[in-house]
Amino acid sequence: MHTLEPILAEHPFLKGLRPAQLQVLVGCASNVRLDAGQYVFREGEEANRFYILRAGRVALEVFVPGRGPVVIETVGEGDVLGWSWLFPPYQWHFDARALDLTRAIALDGDCLRRKCEEDHDLGYELLKRFAQVIMHRLQATRLQLLDVYGHAPAR
Repeated sequence: MHTLEPILAEHPFLKGLRPAQLQVLVGCASNVRLDAGQYVFREGEEANRFYILRAGRVALEVFVPGRGPVVIETVGEGDVLGWSWLFPPYQWHFDARALDLTRAIALDGDCLRRKCEEDHDLGYELLKRFAQVIMHRLQATRLQLLDVYGHAPAR
């Protein structure tokens, strides 16, 4: 029987976690396949997992009135997708759509929140790593907003 542990251990986002911490993650993990054009999640839906991307690309989008969907960032192999499962009210803040066939490992947010409550060291390790993801996404959003609104006429 194959386990997801070696794949998770080698992923850049999780590299350096202790073996016992990786075992906890394996217990909350499953393989997923997303077809091109398939939505991974939609803004406002319940955020109950995050994804370790193994192959493919996913566009993070926000709807801009009068303009339609705007891609904030495109993530791919080696990236992590989704942090809203960490913070109440556990709802997605963006749409995420697979641009091509995408393979990922989904980690159950409810399972992980329980495990992090039991093991605060694990929770702290994950929170430090997700803080970097959040900071990067905020910067990407800022740059996109400058692009969207930077061409508006001066007042």
